[in-house]
Amino acid sequence: MREKRNREPREMLIFALPVGDNIDEVISWVERLKNHVGLFKIGKDSYTRYGPEVVSKIKERGGKVFLDLKFHDIPSTVVRAAEAAVRVGVDMFNVHALGGKRMMKETVTSIKRTAEQTGAPLPIILAVTVLTSLDDNDLTILGFKQRTGEVVLNLAKLAQDAGISGVVASGRDISGVRELCGNDFFIVVPGIREVTESGDDDQKRIMTAEDTIARGADYIVVGRPIMTASDPIRKVEEIKHAISRGLLLREESDIKAKKA
Repeated sequence: MREKRNREPREMLIFALPVGDNIDEVISWVERLKNHVGLFKIGKDSYTRYGPEVVSKIKERGGKVFLDLKFHDIPSTVVRAAEAAVRVGVDMFNVHALGGKRMMKETVTSIKRTAEQTGAPLPIILAVTVLTSLDDNDLTILGFKQRTGEVVLNLAKLAQDAGISGVVASGRDISGVRELCGNDFFIVVPGIREVTESGDDDQKRIMTAEDTIARGADYIVVGRPIMTASDPIRKVEEIKHAISRGLLLREESDIKAKKA
């Protein structure tokens, strides 16, 4: 598991890159924000359209990459995909915890071996628990007997036992995951919105940046609020200030807890 260290607000902010009309448009966002955010998230849509080239172009410009493909298949297939992710130089990627403990454990072993053989940095590997577009009703329809929070905790613990570095989870699940898995476990939270936003997209279990960081998230993923802003860099700076406020609130909470 990757060791944590203290990070600046910038490093805790992951920008979800748009697909764009072409790869040059995608890279224009990288050029604009590479000195303002910690990582760039590449999703299935962008990777399917542009392939490994988009990773290479980001890395060439000094950017860090979160490859958000949620690998979910039989162990051997996920292992090969993860090895390829290491070779192209991603800094973070994820698998789906529902792929099972064996799949996750073999993937962890494989990427460590691949990093050693190639000299590539060992990426942070995350497990997706329950998509933030799903809630209790959705899980009931899918046949789950437990509520969303319980499923998240079960999958988070399974991932940790398999050697995974952390999870992608809703902001509402942070406290439970942190209590169960400890402070060394990474928590990456998508679905970040502002209080004034209506949330007219797929996200259901959302939270603000300040609240998310205050609760203990290590990274937040933000896309649309930055892309649609009239001044994206100013919006990024506002989000980083929110992260700083969240860190202060977290520190104050920790101090109170130690005194109690």
